[in-house]
Amino acid sequence: MFFSISRLEEGAFHANELQNPQNKENPMVLGIYRTQSRTAFFTVRSKKVVAEFWDDVTRKKIPTKLWSPEMKAFAQQKINSTPKPSFIFKFTIVGWLFVAAIVCFFGYLVYDSIKTDAPKPATYISMEQAPQVGDIYFGRYEAFKQAGDRIASNLGFGWFKIINVRGDVYTLVKSTEISISYKPKEQMNNTSFETTGTTATITEHAGYMLNLKAEDGKMEIYLTDKK
Repeated sequence: MFFSISRLEEGAFHANELQNPQNKENPMVLGIYRTQSRTAFFTVRSKKVVAEFWDDVTRKKIPTKLWSPEMKAFAQQKINSTPKPSFIFKFTIVGWLFVAAIVCFFGYLVYDSIKTDAPKPATYISMEQAPQVGDIYFGRYEAFKQAGDRIASNLGFGWFKIINVRGDVYTLVKSTEISISYKPKEQMNNTSFETTGTTATITEHAGYMLNLKAEDGKMEIYLTDKK
């Protein structure tokens, strides 16, 4: 992560009336500095400032241990008169985006923990239930000449009725009206059914989808609506 530390000069003052403890003939300059730390997410400025005396000729810093009482008093006076920083802590644009993302994330967690699931439609609940004798479904079938064929030799849309349930094996009969092309279920007969059924097992059952495959592998049935 990007990180840097720098010094901000808050002021510079000539101290000609004070004697340089290292070179008596050289004038001194008092500098007032504040520390600034920066990352990709925020900037921090120190609340306190520091004072440093510099030899104005050699441009070398004068060690604090050599300061005279007058130098210390002068430095303290300038420190006390230094304005407060415009800010102590400030987010960068990237920092604000990061904070916003964190707030949104935890807000979503809270919302997700307290929200109530929307009630499932009655048609969905009905399709979720295991098929029972007498249940009538709308859907389509694909018939194959041989088990394992990928291309159907016959297909149709219509209603199917469960006439027998034996464990996980279901016997279905097709309605007497079957269309080779899709028609709205409301336009199809759902009261008259063939007498010969097909035994099948469920291959997939989720929500609005109930798929079965004939025990002999020659028919697949896809049911999407329940009467």
